[in-house]
Amino acid sequence: MADVFIQNLQVIGPVFAAVWILTITFAILGPQRYFNSILLMGALLITMIFFAGFFGDGGSGMFLLVCFLAVTAALFLVPVFLIVNGVQMIRREGFSAAHILSLALGAVVGIGEIATVIFVLGLSERIRLERASFWVLLVVFTVFYFSFLVLSFVLYSVFIQIMPHRMNFNYIIIHGCGLADGERRTSLLKSRVDKAAEIYGKCKIKPVIIPSGGRGSDEKLSEAEAMKAYLLNCGIPEEDIIPEDRSATTLENLKNSKEIIDSQSGKKKTALISSNYHIYRCLRLARTIGFRCTGIGSRVAFYYWPSALIREFIAVFLTKRFLIWALIGYLIFISPVLYGLTF
Repeated sequence: MADVFIQNLQVIGPVFAAVWILTITFAILGPQRYFNSILLMGALLITMIFFAGFFGDGGSGMFLLVCFLAVTAALFLVPVFLIVNGVQMIRREGFSAAHILSLALGAVVGIGEIATVIFVLGLSERIRLERASFWVLLVVFTVFYFSFLVLSFVLYSVFIQIMPHRMNFNYIIIHGCGLADGERRTSLLKSRVDKAAEIYGKCKIKPVIIPSGGRGSDEKLSEAEAMKAYLLNCGIPEEDIIPEDRSATTLENLKNSKEIIDSQSGKKKTALISSNYHIYRCLRLARTIGFRCTGIGSRVAFYYWPSALIREFIAVFLTKRFLIWALIGYLIFISPVLYGLTF
């Protein structure tokens, strides 16, 4: 047993360590890069292989089989979870296009998984789908590919949230969101401000907080003003608060806040606070304007998180560069099926 343990450390251990070091390094240096999510998926795969090695020749195969069955079971539970979550989201938040995203995605993924079962088990011949088998396979490949993109996005979004950060920030930006009835702070906004106040308290040298958000057409005051009032109630000194009340979008939040920080002297290490599902896209937008910052997410209600994260994925997916690379990858991935359909 000791020999197996040592051999596994010698053979797989260096690869395991190198992949995780590379993944964490890339996540720290460029957390907004989607490539990091692919690295993370690779690191998780290497982790399974690494731990399987400790079970010896007989047990390693069984361990990997258990992992495979667990992942498979989880994948088949995903559409069920998404559909249930979609129904719950509509009941709590009302019916809208944004609120039915998880329900719709659950239905699409479910159909794709049923198609996968039909194809893999060879049931296509029994239900006279012989000529359509390649079309079934195309559905299988398509669902698998885009499910992989979504899964890697979700896992990486969680990963960057659990990474530890040194609390030595000079500035804290709080992204605004809409006010209820035009003047009341929503639970989303309150959680963001609470997270900013928490980080402020952990910093030895107190940073400047920049609540960022303008006044909407249906709002009686700006989001920045509402957040400033709440920060003052939390005991944050007014001299440590610089509101940014002109922005209407996430990108404007970043640009205007960056202008404020650039106008100040001294160190400028910045924390970016928003809801946890929103952080990854914030960091991608920050990169487009050359703004280096650390993203820290505040918690949201669990029922709200899947739909919100799906919206964020769609927003990232539809950016020009991501869309081009995703479609190139898709065409490469389904090329064997396209060949079968053509010839």
